Amino acid sequence: MSATKNPVISNRLLAALPKQSYQSLQRHLEDIPLNLEEILYQPDQVITDVYFPNSGIVSLLAAVSERATLEVGLVGNEGMVGLAVFMGVNTSQNRAVVQSTGSAMRMKATTFRKECNNGGDLQRLLQRYSHSLLTQVTQSAVCNQFHSVEARLARWLLMTHDRTNDDQLQLTQKFLSNMLGVRREGVTRAAGALQKRKLIEYSRGRMRVLDRAGLEAISCGCYEIIQAESSGSVRGRT
Repeated sequence: MSATKNPVISNRLLAALPKQSYQSLQRHLEDIPLNLEEILYQPDQVITDVYFPNSGIVSLLAAVSERATLEVGLVGNEGMVGLAVFMGVNTSQNRAVVQSTGSAMRMKATTFRKECNNGGDLQRLLQRYSHSLLTQVTQSAVCNQFHSVEARLARWLLMTHDRTNDDQLQLTQKFLSNMLGVRREGVTRAAGALQKRKLIEYSRGRMRVLDRAGLEAISCGCYEIIQAESSGSVRGRT
């Protein structure tokens, strides 16, 4: 991954820091591209860098079997990848894969750990974000266990749409199968049902959101819980 100079910061976690606190971090941040399907972490791999996405999306995947994975978290410009370092852990328990192209601010994990240990604004902000991500992981687990595939797909599309701000999404059946933890046939049926209601268009690995309000209507309440917590963490809610 090659770095670019003079980055424009649009990560909302960094933007929520007071100016002086951000300036102390700025010299340690490097603007890098996020390439589709790029693997940032593998399970049990030592975390050498943390990432603050400016754009694009990173999926946090847990292994279900040797060939199957399930998405347990989704990170866009509202958060960071590598939160385990903040928790005092040196290795990743999940695979972190770029789901949508974009860019991120990268920082060495050793430097990030020192900055967190200094306390202050960054530590307080990351404590709130930790709660937000935990809420997402917990609520997604509930959703995957108890709600229909259609409702889960609608929730997932809304979460992705929030982070890309783009109606056009590039999503294969295999990818969606891994994200939702269902067979491809289940993805086909769920996507077909949403398309029949004219909520989305889906063809050859490309999905287009046509009616966001309609997706919100059929999505389960998990989306509202996750979205409210995510917005609150960025605003600095106490």
